[in-house]
Amino acid sequence: MLQHSFAEASGGLKEWIMESMKSTVLVADDEERTRKILDLNLKDKYRVLLARSGGEAIELLGNNVVHLLLTDMRMPEKGGMDVLQYVQRHYRHIPVIVVTAYGSVENAVQAMKNGAYDYIVKPIKLSELQKLIEKALNYARLLSENVELKEKLKKYEASREIITANPQMQALLEMLKHVADTTANVLIEGESGTGKQLAAEYIHHRSARADNPFIEINCGAIPEDLLESELFGHEKGAFTGAVYAKKGKFELADEGTIFLDEIGELPMELQVKLLHVIENQKFTRVGGTDYIRTNARIIAATNRRLSEEIKKNNFRSDLYYRLKVIYLEIPPLRERREDIPILARKFAEKYGKIDSKEQQGIELSDGAVNILQSYNWPGNVRELENIIQQAVFLARDGRISDKTLPRELLENNVKPSMTKEELRDEKNRRTESIIRELESGFLKRVLRVSGGNITRASEISGYDRRQIQNLIKKHGISAEGFK
Repeated sequence: MLQHSFAEASGGLKEWIMESMKSTVLVADDEERTRKILDLNLKDKYRVLLARSGGEAIELLGNNVVHLLLTDMRMPEKGGMDVLQYVQRHYRHIPVIVVTAYGSVENAVQAMKNGAYDYIVKPIKLSELQKLIEKALNYARLLSENVELKEKLKKYEASREIITANPQMQALLEMLKHVADTTANVLIEGESGTGKQLAAEYIHHRSARADNPFIEINCGAIPEDLLESELFGHEKGAFTGAVYAKKGKFELADEGTIFLDEIGELPMELQVKLLHVIENQKFTRVGGTDYIRTNARIIAATNRRLSEEIKKNNFRSDLYYRLKVIYLEIPPLRERREDIPILARKFAEKYGKIDSKEQQGIELSDGAVNILQSYNWPGNVRELENIIQQAVFLARDGRISDKTLPRELLENNVKPSMTKEELRDEKNRRTESIIRELESGFLKRVLRVSGGNITRASEISGYDRRQIQNLIKKHGISAEGFK
């Protein structure tokens, strides 16, 4: 008896869940026969609400979550146009399909001009109506997803804001704002981890190209034999493994911005081809003969001094001057120590939220701030972010203290003379740190080349899938970010 009751309850719960997952369609029509026919034919797939007039439809809109409105144009009191206008004022996300007689199509066209998604003519063909409803609902979902993506983008951009108290960086920030208003190519130099990509994104998102793609490529992370294809694309059959045509980064970045990171690693042969693209704004895919035009703005970055690379015959001077229309140099973090506490607190807030500590917040003790400011930061802002991320996860009671920070930051306070045991421990720690850095760099390079495909990464690296997955887990790297 108990089992029977439980089965009945489970069945009822399942039906309720299935019903709640349906989209709600509000049908407004003053003809009872039409309402019944539509209810009978739509209720298996949708939750159907019925209104006998425009006024009743407006009342139901206020008391229910409605995903689509199907309304007759001619109804007593408030007609379909009145309901449409109400929806446009208060529920713009709800698509409206208007129903009209054959002789009143002009009214339906006017309704579409006023915001209706589409119209259907009486007598209604149910198969045609169902297709139209699905099309309208999919359109509404896309609009909703687009709004969500824009909100996420705003949050992302807020997290990528450049914050500084350093006069040199503040002057650079003003320069970035000015540069954004131009179409000139930009060359950014600075040590690894100083924020060259962040500066490039800042320029793009404040330019007239902000609604168009920002495409990035690390010229040092892709094998030389694959780099040309990545930059310019390839035609089907251009080389072994080219089973389909592929667009390159320049083609994808058309009317937007292409960010060429580590441009100093670009092989000489490709430097010539890049110079041709800059001068002629066109290129051919690998294995192709047709020219493809591009209007991509180029922002290049490097941790090398390209002027020195030119003297060593490693970089073309003509390409250098084509890229260096506007030149920016980002100072290392050790030269702007006043930014260290600001950035540290920003990263603490960021990772505190990820680690569900936003209610209590993450504080930095004075001792921790002093240690952070006395460290030379060879890895610059990127290293600071990694250190704070680690410290947040180790923090107790929402507080980062000097004891929470890793040992390398405490080296300034280490005794001048160390025992053999201390020296051995220090050597082991440094060795482990170097190995982790090499592993992480190797893994990222393999994932970039494989496009985040773990099977392909396994084939390229010679590791099996489990080893790749273990490395991904060990270093906290997401393969999805490389797709």
